[in-house]
Amino acid sequence: MENGFHMLLYRAFHAQRAWLRPRRAALGLGPGQPKLICYLAREGPCSQKHLACYFEVDPAAVCRMLDSLEKGGFITRRVDQNDRRTGIVQLTEAGRAAADAWQEDCQAMEQQMLRGFSDQEARQFADYLRRARENLRAAPAPKEETP
Repeated sequence: MENGFHMLLYRAFHAQRAWLRPRRAALGLGPGQPKLICYLAREGPCSQKHLACYFEVDPAAVCRMLDSLEKGGFITRRVDQNDRRTGIVQLTEAGRAAADAWQEDCQAMEQQMLRGFSDQEARQFADYLRRARENLRAAPAPKEETP
């Protein structure tokens, strides 16, 4: 394979982000925020710590995203004054509307991305992506070299 899977995957990911970026901006959402509001729309209120673990993101980064979502009126938080990570995060009506609109945008993107794929090919593609992720997650972490 001329460019290798890593480059093909990177380029497909980049094309997906480029397609969705203006739609995300039109909703008033920043990078990484759509996944948080969609998770909350699907699963209901949860802690900031849970979001960080689920998405495998640094808790401080999740805190910054939630701060921005709260300022934008998309979420509310009931915060434990001793530990902000344990507070409960939930969507507002504006957050639910943005999550619904984002899901519609993602469905439109998927339709465009999979144009010309048969239903079977689309299912296989999804299976390949799932298995590739599982393989990478099952691999031992590389050892960091010390200078």
